[in-house]
Amino acid sequence: MSQEHFDTLETRSPEQRAAEQLEALRGQIAHAKQTAPGYGKLLGAIDPGDLTSLGDIAKLPVTRKNDLMHLQGAEPPFGGFAAIAPGEAGRIFTSPGPIYELEGRESDHGRVARALFAAGFRPGEIMHNSFAYHLTPGGWILDAGARALGCAVVPAGTGNSEQQARAISQIRPAGYTGTPDFLKVLLDKAKELDLDVSSLSRGLVSGGALFPSLRQEYLERGVAVLQCYATGELGLIAYESAAQEGLIVDEGVLVEIVRPGTGNPVPPREVGEVLVTTFNGDYPLIRFATGDLSAVLEGQSPCGRTNLRIKGWMGRADQTTKVKGMFVHPEQVDEVIKRHPQVLKARLVVARKGESDVMTLACEVTSSHEHLADEIAETLHAVCKLKGSVELKHAGELPNDGKVIDDSRSYD
Repeated sequence: MSQEHFDTLETRSPEQRAAEQLEALRGQIAHAKQTAPGYGKLLGAIDPGDLTSLGDIAKLPVTRKNDLMHLQGAEPPFGGFAAIAPGEAGRIFTSPGPIYELEGRESDHGRVARALFAAGFRPGEIMHNSFAYHLTPGGWILDAGARALGCAVVPAGTGNSEQQARAISQIRPAGYTGTPDFLKVLLDKAKELDLDVSSLSRGLVSGGALFPSLRQEYLERGVAVLQCYATGELGLIAYESAAQEGLIVDEGVLVEIVRPGTGNPVPPREVGEVLVTTFNGDYPLIRFATGDLSAVLEGQSPCGRTNLRIKGWMGRADQTTKVKGMFVHPEQVDEVIKRHPQVLKARLVVARKGESDVMTLACEVTSSHEHLADEIAETLHAVCKLKGSVELKHAGELPNDGKVIDDSRSYD
């Protein structure tokens, strides 16, 4: 660990990185075939020795998140894609879908210490972590990365904004981790209560888009906020440095940008779906389709890190979207409909109100009563774990275009 970079992996020449990652990829394929039954079937005809360059990864089949969800349902909990037994994991999580993820027993399983370092966090500091700890992996991933870096962690989790603001004013953490929107909730609550939270000088956010206006507001309030891109299955995928010119791909994964729904690479700068291959030995996901959209940026970062850069999260390749750090799937909207016989069809609209995500479920109904909208809203909260409003409409008012989730947020 140097003053500027987390380790020497970040500044390898492209040629050295490609050679070392090709060797690691061959080893990961062999390992996955031998230890994970799902990959034993999927990659059975693949000879790792036939891969002569990283570009040959495009010859391998794609593993899709929706497919994994169904495979896990048929063969719980991991669908045959884990290389270790469930009891050998450090933790097992559940995310909306449901999708089950495992955490190994390494000190920084999600490799997020690298992103924290790039965001300015240093050993001996205190980090206020507002990612969720309950069942989902986000809180634990950031917690482990901070402790591996040498930071103390306040495991704040979500909600309880007054209690969290008071804790910040007294414990005096240097940095915040959590979703982009929730930091504003905490800063506003502290201002309302006349609490001094000026110890917060930096933040690393994920789980949603960091809109430029919100980043600027944080900077004006004394908090320099950078972002990273991570998922529960894969850990860290890419992270921002002080240069703020795209997200730099983590050294522990391979990232491809492909035409959505295929495994075919797109040219640089063209928007496509993010595929990720991880070198995680416990959960060796290979060409895992995240469903997220991004694009490759040409050239290298001015910060001196030499790995591939991507533009950042640019929406979803399918109708699944992320709201306040939580994925919302079309299947969940369908589950809400099933629980209310009066609902013929529904569309979930995700928008921005000020600097926060808001959800509105528009429902065509055959009949109504005084409390129906409230009852549907309660079901929406129970199924998606997120609050949203409900609008009741007459039959035929919603567009007949097959869209279940309409993400109206702009990511420019």
